[in-house]
Amino acid sequence: MNNQEIVSKLWNLCNVLRDDGITYHQYVTELTYILFLKMAKETETEKEIPEQYRWDQLLKPKGIDLKKFYKELLNHLGENTKGRVREIYAGASSNIDEPKNLEKLIISIDALDWYSAKEEGLGNLYEGLLEKNANEKKSGAGQYFTPRVLIDVMTKLIAPQPGEQCNDPACGTFGFMIAADRYVKDQTDDLFALSPELQEFQRKQAFSGSELVHETHRLALMNAMLHDIEGPIILGDTLSNQGKSMKDFDVVLSNPPFGTKKGGERATRDDFTYPTSNKQLNFLQHIYRSLRPNDKARAAVVLPDNVLFADGDGASIRNDLMDKCNLHTILRLPTGIFYAQGVKTNVLFFTRGKSDKDNTKEVWFYDMRTNMPSFGKTNPLKAEHFDAFIAAYTAEDRHKVQDERWNVFTREQIRAKNNSLDMGLIRDESVLDYDDLPDPIESGEQVVAQLEEAVDLILSVVKELKSLEVSR
Repeated sequence: MNNQEIVSKLWNLCNVLRDDGITYHQYVTELTYILFLKMAKETETEKEIPEQYRWDQLLKPKGIDLKKFYKELLNHLGENTKGRVREIYAGASSNIDEPKNLEKLIISIDALDWYSAKEEGLGNLYEGLLEKNANEKKSGAGQYFTPRVLIDVMTKLIAPQPGEQCNDPACGTFGFMIAADRYVKDQTDDLFALSPELQEFQRKQAFSGSELVHETHRLALMNAMLHDIEGPIILGDTLSNQGKSMKDFDVVLSNPPFGTKKGGERATRDDFTYPTSNKQLNFLQHIYRSLRPNDKARAAVVLPDNVLFADGDGASIRNDLMDKCNLHTILRLPTGIFYAQGVKTNVLFFTRGKSDKDNTKEVWFYDMRTNMPSFGKTNPLKAEHFDAFIAAYTAEDRHKVQDERWNVFTREQIRAKNNSLDMGLIRDESVLDYDDLPDPIESGEQVVAQLEEAVDLILSVVKELKSLEVSR
C-alpha cells in the first residue's frame, strides 16, 4: 500500500466523524493528535512522551473509559511535557463526542500499513493529508495551502543553500520550508556531504516560520517534525511587534494571507515606515526589511494584483522596495490556482542590496495569465506549465529571450507611472480591442447606403408587378 492509498484511507475515516459534526479542518487536527502518537511509536521516538500516554496505552481502554483517557492524555501532553510534544498538544481538546467513533478511528489507524508508509516517508504521507484537506473546498483550508508545483518552482529559482537562514513569516502548514529543506537535501546527498556542525544547523536553525492561527500552527509543527526539522515555528502575528525580531534572513519564501486586518485597522508594528491596513503591503514591507543587506539575501513572495497598483502608501512601499532591493522579476500567475478562485496573483522575486538606494534598474515581467487555459481541479497546474518562464528567468542574457510573454520595463518607466507595477500583460485574444471595431460614422453611412439600395430594389419590383397587372 503506497502513501496515496493510505492518505485516501485516512481521509475516508472522516466519514466516521460526520455524526459528531466534525469539520474537515477539525478532523485533520484530531488526526494530528492521534497520528503523532502512532508515528512516534513507528519511528521509535517515544522518549519525549510519558509511558502512560504512549500509543500502546491508547489502544487498551474502550467505550466511555477511552473517551475519558483520551481527554486526560490531551491535557497532560499539552501541559506537562516539553519541546515539540508540548507545542503540538498545547490547548488541545477533542471534538469527538461518541466514544465508538474515537475507538474506530484509533483501531483503523493502527491497522494501516505503516511499514510501507515509513518506506515512502511519513512526512510525505502527512503532507499528502494536508494537500487533500486543502483541495477539499468544503474544508476552507485552501487559504493555507499553496499549490505544490508553485512552491517547488519558487524554491528551485531561489535555490536555498546549506548554512543559509530561511524563513516564511506566514508559514501556514510549513510547506515552503519543507520544500526548501528538500531542495538542500537533494543538492547535498541528503546532508551526508555536510560537516556535522552544518548538519546540526540545517536540522535545528536553517528553517523557521511564524503562523497566527493556532490549529494551523499545530499542523506546521507536526509537518516539520515528520521531516526532521526542529527550527523555530512561532505562534504569533508577524505584523505585530513580535515580528520585529524576525530578521537577518538569507532566504524568504512565502504566500501571505490575502485581505485587510479586521476592522481595517493599521498594523500594530511600530517600525514600519508606511503603516497601512493592507495586510499584503505590510507583509511585503516586513519581508524586504527582514533580508540581510548583503547583495545575496533573496525572496520569492506570492502577492495579489492590488499590491502592484495600490496608490498612496502602496506607491511609497513599492518605491522603497525598489530602492532597497533589486526587484528583478514579476511572474503574473494564472487565475484559478488558489482557493479564492477570483484572486489574481503574482510572484515577486527580489534581492536585498547592500545600500538602501537605487537597487532596481529594470523589472522583467512574465505573463502566465493571458490566453492561458483555465486551471482548477479538473485541469491542475503542472510543472511543465512553468518551463518557458524558467527558461526566460535563468537565461544568461534575458534580452535575447524570444518570448512574447517576457517583457522588461526600466525603473524610469515605472517611476513615470507612479511606481505602478501593474504591467507586462500581453494582448488578450478574448477581449475585442477598440481598434478592431468599425468606425461608427462609416458604419452608419454604410447602413444608410444599404437601406437605400434595398428601397430602390423594392420599388423596382413593385413597379414591375404593376406593369404586369396592366398588361393582363
